Amino acid sequence: MRIDGAGLINRNKPVTFSFDGRSYQGFEGDTLASALLANGVRLMGRSFKYHRPRGVFTAGSEEPNALMTVGRGAAQTPNVRATVQEIYEGLEARSQNRWPSLSADLLSVNDLLSPFLGAGFYYKTFMWPRSFWEKLYEPVIRRAAGLGALSGAPDTARYDRAYAFCDLLVVGSGPSGLMAALTAARAGADVILCEEDSAFGGRLNSEAEEIDGAPARDWVQAVLAELDSLPNVRLMKRTTVTGAYDQGTYGALQRVALHMADPGDRPLETFWHIAAKACVLAAGALERPIAFPMNDRPGVMMASALRSYLHRFNVAPGKRVAVFGNNDGARQTAEDLRAAGVEVAALVDSRPEAELPVGFNAFKGAQVIHTKGYMGLKSITVSTGSREEVIEADCLAVSGGWNPTLHLTCHMGARPVWDETLAAFLPAEKSVPGMIPAGAAKGIFSTAGCLADGQRAAKEALKALGLKAKASDLPAASDAPYSVAPLWQVPGKGRAWLDFQNDVTVKDVKQAAQENFRSVEHMKRYTTQGMATDQGKNSNVGALAVLADATGRGIPETGTTTFRPPFAPVSIAAMGAGARGKGFAPERFTTSHAANIARGAPMIEAGLWYRPSYFPRPGDAGWQEACNREVGFVRNAVGVCDVSTLGKIDIQGPDAAAFLDFVYCNTFSTLKEGRVRYGLMLREDGHVMDDGTCARLGETHYLMTTTTAAAGQVMKHLEFVSQALRPELDVSFTSVTEHWAQFAVAGPKSRALLDSLLDAPVDESAFPFMGCGAVTVAGVPARLFRISFSGEHAYEIAVPARYGAALYGDLVARAEVLGGGAYGMEALNVLRIEKGFITHAEIHGRTTAFDIGMGRMVSARKDCIGKAASRREGLSGPEREQLVGLRPVLPEGRLPAGAHLFSENRPPTRENSEGYVTSTCFSPSLGHEIALGFLKNGPLRRGEVVKLVDHLRGVETLCTVCDPVFIDPDGGRMRG
Repeated sequence: MRIDGAGLINRNKPVTFSFDGRSYQGFEGDTLASALLANGVRLMGRSFKYHRPRGVFTAGSEEPNALMTVGRGAAQTPNVRATVQEIYEGLEARSQNRWPSLSADLLSVNDLLSPFLGAGFYYKTFMWPRSFWEKLYEPVIRRAAGLGALSGAPDTARYDRAYAFCDLLVVGSGPSGLMAALTAARAGADVILCEEDSAFGGRLNSEAEEIDGAPARDWVQAVLAELDSLPNVRLMKRTTVTGAYDQGTYGALQRVALHMADPGDRPLETFWHIAAKACVLAAGALERPIAFPMNDRPGVMMASALRSYLHRFNVAPGKRVAVFGNNDGARQTAEDLRAAGVEVAALVDSRPEAELPVGFNAFKGAQVIHTKGYMGLKSITVSTGSREEVIEADCLAVSGGWNPTLHLTCHMGARPVWDETLAAFLPAEKSVPGMIPAGAAKGIFSTAGCLADGQRAAKEALKALGLKAKASDLPAASDAPYSVAPLWQVPGKGRAWLDFQNDVTVKDVKQAAQENFRSVEHMKRYTTQGMATDQGKNSNVGALAVLADATGRGIPETGTTTFRPPFAPVSIAAMGAGARGKGFAPERFTTSHAANIARGAPMIEAGLWYRPSYFPRPGDAGWQEACNREVGFVRNAVGVCDVSTLGKIDIQGPDAAAFLDFVYCNTFSTLKEGRVRYGLMLREDGHVMDDGTCARLGETHYLMTTTTAAAGQVMKHLEFVSQALRPELDVSFTSVTEHWAQFAVAGPKSRALLDSLLDAPVDESAFPFMGCGAVTVAGVPARLFRISFSGEHAYEIAVPARYGAALYGDLVARAEVLGGGAYGMEALNVLRIEKGFITHAEIHGRTTAFDIGMGRMVSARKDCIGKAASRREGLSGPEREQLVGLRPVLPEGRLPAGAHLFSENRPPTRENSEGYVTSTCFSPSLGHEIALGFLKNGPLRRGEVVKLVDHLRGVETLCTVCDPVFIDPDGGRMRG
């Protein structure tokens, strides 16, 4: 099926590949689709629901039919569009969604059952008997769902992510895109030109066009050579801009090595984050089909796609081709076929007034009303209204007009605008800040018009950038007008397909309207139209036109579905590049890690950090014995714990105090130097985000600590506040979590331990409770904080991280001499529960300051983030679940976390739940389990007996509501 011509394939480099186990040959520059068509292969897939035979339909990323699985094993990739996949030596492709083979698919029996499988049959059929759902319906549906399948093996291929910045991003490299990039580049702007195809040029590669009296490809190569020579231009082919986001950010997927037999150390794909000051959208337009009876045969394809295969790949998709359209593109296709020596069986134009060229078997004011040929097109039936004629043809080129590729303009909520003259949606004005649609994406369909509009768009962008375009003449090109007479469906016997992949027909859309699914969004979900991998690029406009007709509304009133990113399918591996193994969950080790491992401590993850759970000793009966021993260290002697993982943020500047007052709900501007204060941070919705301490190290110098898990979240929050909410404040901050190794020294003998360690004994007047200051250890500058998370007399000492391992070993050795030692996370948890201190188990995102008993911390004298929202109705009051302590009525009673709380005499059902348990432990100090939880009107119910029920574990315990502080409620130990 190859023809002579000057296409973009390299006839000197043959390439061998296989499809469904059979070997074929193509040439360098071929796609899988063009190479198969050149070898006479028309059947390439099966439709989703009815398993009808499908052939290639388009020549681009909008392809709905020719989806294949490429590769084997871990490298197996399903749902690859044959129109996008370039062939390479040894490429192995397989058809999918068929059994046992593509030509003999037993599941095509669904096609015989089509009268029973129309729109919405899922919702109507699988409701009864109710018991069948889990045992029969759901397993069968899940087994049948999907098209291709993953191998199940981990993908070992490399993917990457990258970032780029530019003055102007140009999306698309057709005449508009190239002209825009050239104009901007000559003006000195930093330009990125993205083209999703493997070759720059857009439609110019697929048409017999001339620019300046020479083949358009010559002009394309000249422009590319100039752009490539400029240092301020980046050319990115095989790169699809997939989404438009806030502040000029665009997502783009680059196919780096998917066309290579041996990628080497290259990534298969790279996902780009592109920050652009301006953008010219020159993405072109997509040709749309016409719905007519049995329009889904292999061999029926878009007229523009046929011209692409003809001019770019030197392939004639058929030996005897018919053309059917409602615009001048049909005539152009017929003329190009004849010029290439391909027999044109018929030229059918639905417009009665159409001017058709001579020398063709031409029909005007006519329509194709039927086709024949199950595995491939054999004939079409043409109706002129007064007569019908059957014409033999093995390929039918269809053109229903053009839809501007405006998807990116809708990614920030804008709706396209209907244009009656073009019978198409156009981009709304100022749909995306900084984005300027141009050329066919704006509804301009002549080459000369696209060149001029690309230049105009670039000049508009340059003006916004403060740059001036250099004077230049526009190249001469065809300026033929675009004329279309809308034709959405052809009546007749047989199903007329709108969505080829999901088997949605005109009848399905009309049925949705009859059953009152009249909204275009409801129709989409009821029929599954537009939910295929092409995301409705072929079917959306036709389907909504049919819906408009069925509901008696106009197309503008009916509207279109919402276009969301990504524009084209993006592999999850590319979006999550680098997030495999430790890239997904990095292991962060403290300076004490090696020492803890040497002591046999099991390590547990805490906010990506690895911390010791407990420190076993020979003869221990289990972890509980080790935990109880470590709690005893702190309560009776001295314990040492590495707390370096707490977030540490250094905050400095003249407005640091005002900044902290706005971030925290309590006041920090009154904090004295050398003192520490507990702080509570609210989200903008009034709920608690995090808590921690903040020390004032100098007049304009503070050190904020956060919980381990929320350190990153708080840092992002501070950045947002500084940039978006309080940009006038002169303040700077940086995370110094990894800069300092910090250790808690807690217990009655903590001061004695520090006195033996520090170069000068601890001065009680300089370090009262919640005091801080500078100290030295063996001449090394350090920071000492008199704070406690255990309820005991305690300190935290911080040294530069390079001294952490040495200091930790010294601290633990001195503690052991004093009858104490290291303690881990289990003991830390017990100590804080005994003292009633909260963690993110309690401030889990749904609790307010009122809920945790800290409502009075929200200052009445100043504003802060979340203050107004925290006063909303329903965020305080007796009906709220509030923090309480829980003790079992019987000492042996169990209090598992996650259990729910009920009034003693009410049945334990969901409706009767009055609270829940968040944290629990066995308290060696009290000899029984204790817990923290939330209970409706909890503080006023102290002393009341409630019923704790854990249905999952089968636990039911009577417990007494009490104060959440179980040990030393007056705080004498930690203040003394």
